[in-house]
Formats: sequence, C-alpha cells, structure tokens
Amino acid sequence: MNPPTERDDHQPPATPPPVSGVGQEEVPASPPPERGAGQEDVLVGPPAERGGWWHEYVCPAHGVELEHVGFASGVFPAGGVPCSYGCRVDTPAVRGAWTVLAHHFWARRIRLLSYDGAGADLLTSYARLYLDLTKEGEHDQAQNWMQRGRLFHQALTDAVWGVPIAHAIRTLATHPTHASSTPSTSNSASGRGQLGETLGMLDDMVAGARRARDAMVAQDKFSSNYTAWFNALGITAGQAAAALRGTEWAGADEWLTGEHGQFAHLAASTGEDGWEWEGSTYYHGFVLRAYLLSLRGCDPATVPARLEMMIAALADIATSGGVLPALHDGPYRRVPLALEWLEIAALARQFTSAVDLTAVATHARAEVGASYDGLEDRFDGWFSGPPRTTLADRGPDSTYAVVRTAGIHAILDHGTHGGSHGHHDKLALYLYGSTTPWQPDPGQVPYGHAQWRAHYKSVVSHPTLRIDGLEPAEATGAVSRNGNSISATVSGWYDGVHATRELIAADNYLLDVVRVTADREREIVLQFRPDVDLTVELGPRATRSTWTGDEKLYGYHRGDGIPVTRPGPGPADDPQRTRTWIDWTVTGTSATFCSVYSTAPIDDDLAEVITDV
Repeated sequence: MNPPTERDDHQPPATPPPVSGVGQEEVPASPPPERGAGQEDVLVGPPAERGGWWHEYVCPAHGVELEHVGFASGVFPAGGVPCSYGCRVDTPAVRGAWTVLAHHFWARRIRLLSYDGAGADLLTSYARLYLDLTKEGEHDQAQNWMQRGRLFHQALTDAVWGVPIAHAIRTLATHPTHASSTPSTSNSASGRGQLGETLGMLDDMVAGARRARDAMVAQDKFSSNYTAWFNALGITAGQAAAALRGTEWAGADEWLTGEHGQFAHLAASTGEDGWEWEGSTYYHGFVLRAYLLSLRGCDPATVPARLEMMIAALADIATSGGVLPALHDGPYRRVPLALEWLEIAALARQFTSAVDLTAVATHARAEVGASYDGLEDRFDGWFSGPPRTTLADRGPDSTYAVVRTAGIHAILDHGTHGGSHGHHDKLALYLYGSTTPWQPDPGQVPYGHAQWRAHYKSVVSHPTLRIDGLEPAEATGAVSRNGNSISATVSGWYDGVHATRELIAADNYLLDVVRVTADREREIVLQFRPDVDLTVELGPRATRSTWTGDEKLYGYHRGDGIPVTRPGPGPADDPQRTRTWIDWTVTGTSATFCSVYSTAPIDDDLAEVITDV
C-alpha cells in the first residue's frame, strides 16, 4: 500500500498554532433573513443556493458543532444558527456550511421517499435547480487547496450528495409506480414519466465524477478517500441514467473493474489488515460506505476479499457494547455519523455473514434517538447474490493492536501516521469498557475551527508520551506478540528517544508497562486523558486511580516521578467539557511507568504483579 505523498483530504493545508485557550466572545448575529428558526419541522424544500464547506459549521467561541436546525425549510434560520452554549452565529462561511447540510438532509429525505414510490417531483425540481446553479461551472468561492465542486465548494461534497440522489432516481425508475413508463433515449421528460428530466443532471454527474477522478490520478492521489466517492458517483449516476433510458449499464469496465475503478482503489487504499491507509475510524467508514453504495446489484462473491477485511477491521476495534473508538480524525460523537454506521452495518450484513456488526448498529441506533428514520431497513436485496460466509486470511495488525481482557477493551496505536488525517498519538493507550470511554481517542472538531483542530491533532490531547513539551515527528512503530503480551516500539519520533509500551493481559487485569530511554536528559511525560470522572490517591508506595462512568475502572500506578493532576478539555464533541488530566513526569535519561488496570478494586496481592516487571 502506497499512500499519497501530498494531501488528499478535505481540510485546509495550514497547521495553526496549538490552542492556549479559546478566549472568544459569543458571535453577534447579522441582520435576520426572511424566515425564522423553528421552521425546521416544516417540510418546504431544499435550499435554492449552492453550498459551501460543512466543516465551517462550528461555533467560533466554543468549538462545538452548531445545532442542526432549519434544514427542512430550506431557508437559513433568522438570527443565525445556535450553538449548545447559547451563541447565534451568522457568517457567510456558516451559511455555506448550513446549506451543505440542508442539501444533504433533502438527499436523505428523497432517498427515503423513493422506496415508497414518492419523491419524483422533488427530484425533477432538484434537477432543474442543479443545472441552473451549476451552469457557471466550478464553484468560484472554494478555497485554493480544494478540488473545486460545482454545487458545493468541493467536488467531494458534490459526490457525497449525488450518490443518494442517484440511488433515489434508480429506485424510482424501477418502482412499480414508474417502471411502466416509457424509457427515454434523450434528456426529455418522456423517460419514466417526469423522471426523464433528471437525465441532464445524471449525465453531468458522471462527467464531473470522471473529471474529478482523473484529476486525482494526475496528481498521484489515486488512493485518496475522494476517489472512492468519485467512483461511487460515476457508478450510481450512470446506473440511474441507464435505468431511465431502459438500457443496460455499460460502465463496469471503467468504474468498477478498470485501471482506476473501485476495485483498483480498494487495493490501493487499504492494507493487508483491512485498514484504510489513513488509520481513521471515520475515514475508514467513509470509504467503506462509498464502496458498499457502489455495489448495488453486484454479487458479493465477485468483489475482492479486501472489502470484507475492511468490515472486519471495524469489528475488531468495536467494544462489546458497539462503541467504535474515534481513532485519528473524525467526530467523537455525532448523530449524522451514527446514521452512517447504521447504513454500513445494514449493507455489511448483506455482504458477509462472517463479520458481525450487530452491536455497532444497536449502539448507533441508541445514539440517533429521535432522529431515527429507518432508512437502512429499506435496503433488502441490495446485492444480487448471497452474503459471503468465509473471511479471508488477514495480514498482521499493522495499524492498531486490540486487547480484550477482564471487561477492558484496550487499543494500542502503533501504525502509520495516516497523512493529514493522522494524529500525534503514537504509543497511545485507549481504554474502554463495554460502553464507557474511560480513556478514549478524543476525535476531532469540524476543521473550520483552527485552534481546537490543532489541539486535538496534537500530542498533548492523547494518552501517550510527550518529550520536552514538543510535538513528535510522524513515525511508525514496530509491534510484536508473545502469548498474552503485545509490545510496540517506536524510535525517531523524538530525536534521540526510544520508547516501548507493553500490554500484558491476564484473567483479572491488564498490565501496562512503558519504558523510555533518551540520549540526554529530557522531560519525559506519560499522559492520561479520561472522558469520565477520575480521582487520584497518592500513597506511600504507589498511586491509585478510579475511573467512574457507567462502568468503573481501577488503576494502580508505580514508577519514576509523581503523577500530577490538572484540568484539561474533554473529547472533541465538546471542547468546553473539563476533565481531570494526569501528567506523570520524569526528568532524566530514562523512565519506567507501570500501571495495573482492573474492573474490580485492586488489592495488595494484585498490585504485586508490578514487582515482577
């Protein structure tokens, strides 16, 4: 697997300075537009404007994603969009981001309607709007680093919106209420009734997807997550157009099996352990979802086994209660993402019976709450053949190592950095219960907030080592297993520093041993970063910690230096949530940190396992 050497993500290239505190006032609203907020429950129609970049949908004062309001009305809320802390934000960037999300709201709504034979009028009016809004070509307000879209700032957003729109058209074209209509050989309204009006939009989508994909290839960025969605749009829009014209789709040789088709991208973008090369739970799912949506009507037996490995990689990191840790870039907790996990789980269940994502789906369904619409229950018969039954052999765990023992779900980060979506978290230890994030990866805020984005990317926000208060270089660790022990080693991330983290699993505890050596005196800090209430008790021989959430974790810590507590921001879903951090600090040329974790109180006998280290 050869990841691209240049950035291929949907975020700006500059890395802003680390955050030192928000210190901003609430943002005043600009003069109110025509409609007020509170119309979000009234289904009116999609926005009549082009969209911007959804990552700008973030409160500049608090770093939280803004509230999802007003999408059904199609009109930006009067007085601005609220945040959970009471701000009202109205800026051109936020308006553009709101418009993106409103268009996505309507794409999902139309897709749901299509299964009942409804929504044709919405699709035809949307097609007219699309052709009118995009007639000037690429969006002239996109940032310079972006691959420009037509309806939105980014071509990627065009694809993510276009795929569900194309699926809705295809569903309606074969629905009994429309299938009897006359196919079309042109772009006139005579094909499948009024749906023929969407052919111009569909053809434009296919052409745009081809241009965008070819641009990625020309820039040596074929393995980008963008490409999966450009291929997905080329496939779904092409198939929808063929269904309207009453012809066989002839694009498989280009879009699926071709040199730059979806199967080639699958091979280029994933490793032998099944992980998408960026090592991000979110982007792994983002690419997997594009693949699954591309394969409607395909026989799973004809698809490369690597796709099944991607599904298995998600199952590997999921806790028994279905929590998917937010590794590297991606939301820590977000309802629209939970809806995507439901979609992925439903399609994965039809693709393979060898991997079970039931717990993930159950947890996602609980996160969605009142926003649940049941879309994934309409996907019956997505593939043309039965599910695969045997999981192919996977390569070693070259991205993350997972240890499950005694009610503890531990993830050790040791793999590649992951490009611009990677975080400075090498040798981080993430600890979860069945549903409790004792010490999670904190995830990431929407990229439009420069300060908090820099914070959550940095080493200081992760439960790993920090040397001299510096950011480490990008690095890849080496991992080895020996019975119930797994060890990861990294060098080169800090000049002259070598570190090893070993996890030893037993029936009633997890032992964590971190060893550091340096070529000169350094400040060596082992960081603890909880998302639960954490109490610390310093004793004569060791320090005890208690991690209290829905489930409780107990820690017993012994080694050089003294763990010092301080307040720090919690995970990225709400940077204003304060948690108790621990910085275990040693100044010298070496340090050893030993911790025992158990879901039961640690007595003196259990504590003595440290003496054998």
